Amino acid sequence: MKKCFLQWSLLLLVTSLFAKDVQMQTREFPQEELKKQKVLIASLAAKELSKTLPQKIDNYTTLQSVKNRDATLVYTFVINTADKSDESIIKEDHTRMQRVVIRGVCQSSARFLDAGINTSYIYVSAKSKKQLFRFDVTKERCKNLAAN
Repeated sequence: MKKCFLQWSLLLLVTSLFAKDVQMQTREFPQEELKKQKVLIASLAAKELSKTLPQKIDNYTTLQSVKNRDATLVYTFVINTADKSDESIIKEDHTRMQRVVIRGVCQSSARFLDAGINTSYIYVSAKSKKQLFRFDVTKERCKNLAAN
C-alpha cells in the first residue's frame, strides 16, 4: 500500500511539474519584446532596401528613400509631374493611385503586414517638394480591401 501511494505521489509530482513546464512554454511572447523585434526587422529591411536608392520606377516616379518609423516602412517617392500642377495631380490621380498602391502593397508586403510591420507610401512633387499623396497600409486595411 505504501509503495502504491508513493508511486501515485511521484506520478502526481511529475505530472504537476510537466504541466507547469508546458504552461511556461505556451505563454504569450511579451508585447514589449515583440515590438522591439518588429522595429528591428523594419530597420534592417529599410537599410537593405535603401542600398539601391534612388531608383527610377517609371518616367515620372523615383523611389527616393525607405525608412523605418516605429515598425512602419516609409517609402518616399518623388513625382516629376512636368507641366501639371500639384493640385491637378492630387485631384485627378489620388483615387486611382490609392487603389493601385494599396492593392499592390497588400500583395507584395503580406509577410511584413502579417508580422505587424505596416507600410506608408508618400509621394512628393519634384517641383514644389509638397506631399501629394500618402497611403498607409496595414493588415486590417488589406482585410477590408479583400472583403469588398
